[in-house]
Amino acid sequence: MDNNKKTKILFVCMGNICRSPTADAVFRHFVKAAGVDHIIEVDSAGTHAYHIGNAPDPRAQSTALQRGYIMYDLRARAVQSSDFEEFDYILAMDKENLTLLQQRSPEQHIRKIQLFMQYSKNTGKDIEVPDPYFGGQQGFELVLDMVEEASRGLLAHLRKNNL
Repeated sequence: MDNNKKTKILFVCMGNICRSPTADAVFRHFVKAAGVDHIIEVDSAGTHAYHIGNAPDPRAQSTALQRGYIMYDLRARAVQSSDFEEFDYILAMDKENLTLLQQRSPEQHIRKIQLFMQYSKNTGKDIEVPDPYFGGQQGFELVLDMVEEASRGLLAHLRKNNL
């Protein structure tokens, strides 16, 4: 890998206030703990512009904080056309957002768009990170469990293939 070029990861959900900022915070934490934050850059965005400029959902923040992940500094943003060029991995939380991203992407960048959970060892039937927005606390715990597992797999993949 070119030492001057960072590998850039973009996590994407619908509104960018629950799942994708959770993935952003968790993966940033893993990257820093692994000592590779100088060569991996992490961001998140939403396919819909519902919450632009807002901090992550307070329930997502408190659940993440209980496990040591900081996300109060993140702000929701919408996916931009430049993201398809800029990012090396564009990781959707579910099939609906995967499809939306594929429809918006220039043909030459479609290969960058994947489901985040493909990096989890425990995928099985859970290939999508469920949206916890309309549910209770257990939904946010489940999202965090899934994101942690997929983040471990993604970091292992990057180390094996890029770093």
